[in-house]
Amino acid sequence: MKGNILHFCLLALGVVIGLSVNGQTAQNPIIHADVPDLSMIRVGDTYYMSSTTMHMSPGVPIMKSKDLVNWQLVSYAYNTLDDVDELNLTNGKSTYGRGSWASSLRYNKGTYYVSTFAQTTNKTYIYSTKNIEKGPWKAVSFKPALHDHSLFFDDDGKAYMINGSGKISLRELTEDLTGVKAGTEKVIIENAGLPTGPDAGGLPAEGSQMFKVNGKYYLFNISWPRGGMRTVIVHRADKITGPYEGRVALQDKGVAQGGLISTPKGEWYAYLFRDFGAVGRIPYWVPVKWEDGWPVHGIEGKVPEKLNLPANKGINPGIVASDEFSRHKGDADLPLVWQWNHNPDNSLWSVKTRSGFLRLKTGRVDTSILLARNTLTQRTFGPESAAITALDVSGMKDGDRAGLILLQRDFGWVGVKAEGGTKTIVMINTVNRKTVEVQGVPINQKIVYLKADCDFKNRADKGYFYYSLDGRAWKAIGSALSMSYSIPHFMGYRFGLFSYATKSPGGYADFDYFRLEDKISALK
Repeated sequence: MKGNILHFCLLALGVVIGLSVNGQTAQNPIIHADVPDLSMIRVGDTYYMSSTTMHMSPGVPIMKSKDLVNWQLVSYAYNTLDDVDELNLTNGKSTYGRGSWASSLRYNKGTYYVSTFAQTTNKTYIYSTKNIEKGPWKAVSFKPALHDHSLFFDDDGKAYMINGSGKISLRELTEDLTGVKAGTEKVIIENAGLPTGPDAGGLPAEGSQMFKVNGKYYLFNISWPRGGMRTVIVHRADKITGPYEGRVALQDKGVAQGGLISTPKGEWYAYLFRDFGAVGRIPYWVPVKWEDGWPVHGIEGKVPEKLNLPANKGINPGIVASDEFSRHKGDADLPLVWQWNHNPDNSLWSVKTRSGFLRLKTGRVDTSILLARNTLTQRTFGPESAAITALDVSGMKDGDRAGLILLQRDFGWVGVKAEGGTKTIVMINTVNRKTVEVQGVPINQKIVYLKADCDFKNRADKGYFYYSLDGRAWKAIGSALSMSYSIPHFMGYRFGLFSYATKSPGGYADFDYFRLEDKISALK
């Protein structure tokens, strides 16, 4: 008997050691990059997740995972949300921080649905497909924009949207999902933030996500009590129309807003996110157990650092990736990791005109990089990240600007300015909301190398810029960028490649590659 006990103890110890040696433990945050407003489903043993990318195009990214931890971009719900000046960056208009917001991802009777809304157009959009990874997607839209709604298909075949801020309403949709059925709007919770206190103040409960588990309805919301932190609130009811009873489900580290997901083994997690400075809003998973019909979040009410899930392998190349701009037959012109800042002008960029290069052409005169079209972006990521590019400036015209940007309202960039017959490597910084050329270095060669570093450790939120004339020896240029997450842009910092004209259109910039690193330079 003692031998059997010893045998089983050694087996258990071996499992523990094996898990430790093999690194089979997931770490929070699950994704150290801007992936906010999560919505998630599981179909069989495959998880799919949608998120918010607002003014970026294409939009409503769809990510896939087999283990809940390691994710890969597989699709977008749309290429362009709509054809309006604000989304096109035309006539001096933009829609930073708007575009499409929190989406709701669902699977019903063999069809995938993802819905979103846009303040820019005051519309609610519903996209559907039989193949979530390859499409095609069918789109319908209607007014008004239902803020932070949850799309929900009930067992009786009816489809609903639940949304609100403080006061939560239920609406039944038409059978073809092209609008709200007249006369069906009903307030189901008068004050969803009440569980945080009778005079909570701050942000009223919003971000609705509805689930049905074991015949009961569970509504997730986020609230931000005055003087407190982002808080998860859950309400439950026996009928979708109520009455609902609510409680605070989690109040730790500001990790909140999301919903529930189960594994094939019957384990439960809450998928949530945390505001984390300039890198953006980053996802956390929190284990959930059921007690008396309520989902109980966390380990003794806290968000754990480690989870009983497979180890994180990093987000490169699933969410971000380097790109040599070399394409083979059948390749997409741009991998899914790339998004344009607003809708692009597709006549002014190419990866085919010059093999192995991204060419960005200028088609008009712009006064600001924030209004210039065809800035191609990827997420920055933490705790450290860097991007390097090689730029051929021989096609730039007088007045052109081209380079590598850390994009947000308070942006910084390193690149080349063509002015008065001279080309100069410059570093541009935003200081007290004003754009300043901090340093310039004249050049007389056609290839320059540019680098941008992001230090997000302990929320340092600093950006540093470098240049090289040979791709090996790097020199710091300019001053440190104080990166700040601003509500007007409502997005974590992005790496971006850009080219725009300040005098006359017709020039171009050729980018040889875009390479990512998960460490920053010692030169800063």
